[in-house]
Amino acid sequence: MGSQPPMAWRLCGNQAKLWRTRAGVTREELAREANYEFETVKSMEQGRRRPTERFLQVTDDMCGAHGFLIAMLDYLGPEKSVPGYDDLFRYEEEAISICSYQPLLIPGLLQTEETMRALFSAHWPPLEDDVIDQRVSGRLTRQKLLEKRSRAFAFVIGEAALRNPMGSIDAHKRQLARLLEVAVQRNVILQVMVAEGGHPEISSGFVLLELPDHRRIAYEEGNMMGKLSSDPEMVSFMVHCNALVGRLALSPERSERFIQELMEEL
Repeated sequence: MGSQPPMAWRLCGNQAKLWRTRAGVTREELAREANYEFETVKSMEQGRRRPTERFLQVTDDMCGAHGFLIAMLDYLGPEKSVPGYDDLFRYEEEAISICSYQPLLIPGLLQTEETMRALFSAHWPPLEDDVIDQRVSGRLTRQKLLEKRSRAFAFVIGEAALRNPMGSIDAHKRQLARLLEVAVQRNVILQVMVAEGGHPEISSGFVLLELPDHRRIAYEEGNMMGKLSSDPEMVSFMVHCNALVGRLALSPERSERFIQELMEEL
């Protein structure tokens, strides 16, 4: 997660800052007019956060940019197909809806620290201890997204992931207990895909993100790396896949009972 944000974010943010400075508008004035926190505006101007349509519109209007800033909006999404996790995490931070299907692993947003460490320690070639610590810290920070009750999360987890302990049996019980703890949140839907409920077209995990402007971005996981895409055809396919896994999986109520019964079996 140490790579730089997308060039388009940095370019757009820098242009917004230049127009604001030229017009003699302070960052505080812009933040107040756009109804944003000062740090949010600062992050967008520095390219650390994707400039939003409201930010660009208000800046354009206040600073007399004559539509030049708004015209940059279409260039702020991801490329039609880009590799790597970093962009996924950045879009994840601003998404208003996150749908995840993981057939073989507990989703990172729901993992306990014990599960994280077991997964990272099993990496081959082995990771340095400080790298494991850094990745665990980053994943724990990402989990704070679940505390934002205005964001919707839908997780479908494969039975294999629930039956495959990462570490000790006691650690796995704590992981299952964590799933039940999160499942009761009003902004979370958690479902289990039992082994006989699979579908041949949905063999790998994916994440579907909805952004504040209601655009959707799809992330498909592969054996070596994931692929983030804004391509309409790919996004449409993932939307249908997400609807399908939701229908094939157990209901949230039955899913909770399934996890509770599995804990009792361990």
